Amino acid sequence: MIQLDLINEDNLPVPDADQFQNWLNQIAKKLNISGEVCIKIVDKTESRDLNSTYRQKDKPTNVLSFPSEIPDFVDSNHLGDLAICAPVVEEEALEQNKSINNHWAHLTIHGCLHLLGYDHIEDTEAEAMEALEIELLAELGIENPYI
Repeated sequence: MIQLDLINEDNLPVPDADQFQNWLNQIAKKLNISGEVCIKIVDKTESRDLNSTYRQKDKPTNVLSFPSEIPDFVDSNHLGDLAICAPVVEEEALEQNKSINNHWAHLTIHGCLHLLGYDHIEDTEAEAMEALEIELLAELGIENPYI
């Protein structure tokens, strides 16, 4: 099981904590892992600031992943942190004609897989990561987000 710490200081419209927990549990079950994940819901300004600082891209983005960098000698099961931009998630879902809730699920799973070391820089890595996302989402009754 993945323990969730959900932070939504601005009370932006997002799925409830139980939904986020369900999506994280799906990953934990499929990959047989446990740990803690903090998800902070951010606005466009904070997303742009984080994206600029950590990725040198001066624009807001849907999800940013910050894998835990705790030294091995420290006993911790913190997997890392996600910053998810609520306005960008909503805009993308509308532009792509997707259910907003399904897009939230996809980006939560996508971000969490980054925390676990999955990436999509190389084509083969991208194919493996996308296939896992599609499988996890299908098990939740959500269509392939890449079509």
